[in-house]
Amino acid sequence: MTDRPLLPLAGQGPRERSDAARNRDAVLAAALRLVDEHGAGAVTMESVAEAAGVGKGTVFRRFESRTGLFAAVLDHSEARWQESVISGPPPLGPGAPPLERLLAFGESRVTRTLSHAELFQAATGSHRRAYPVWSFTSLHVQHLLRELDVTGDIPLLAAALLAPLELPILIQQVHIEHLPLPRIVAAWQDLVRRVVIA
Repeated sequence: MTDRPLLPLAGQGPRERSDAARNRDAVLAAALRLVDEHGAGAVTMESVAEAAGVGKGTVFRRFESRTGLFAAVLDHSEARWQESVISGPPPLGPGAPPLERLLAFGESRVTRTLSHAELFQAATGSHRRAYPVWSFTSLHVQHLLRELDVTGDIPLLAAALLAPLELPILIQQVHIEHLPLPRIVAAWQDLVRRVVIA
């Protein structure tokens, strides 16, 4: 054996030092907490560094800009949410009947999307999701529809169910039409049941 560090495998980045990983996690957690507490517009690189207990230079070296930081926070938060869908407790995670999982998925997605509205704008300059996020949610909904023995064009049915969960639609309903969140969730769940029963 050799004492030299091994080269990373294809598609794998270089290994991160444990202190660098701790700093990254602290910065991402602090940034998300500050966005939740004060809104994205009030969060600066300096305030994140102070809340994370690291130097301002550490934050700038790691994320380069406020936009880069917010994009990393959004990616980190999305990855944690996807983990809860894949392996978290039921009904969002495995172990519940597929209809319960699908209904829990929609409610969770609505709540999460609205709570991250400012973060989406700060990270991307728009309210559109990245394709990998859409792909994950679409494949998950398609999987649950197939488990429910739904017939028809499953990819398009999944897209039809996901469209009302997208941020521009939710902003229209919540902030412009002033529809209460429970009504939006209940209407989406009614739509799901109609698709499943049809």
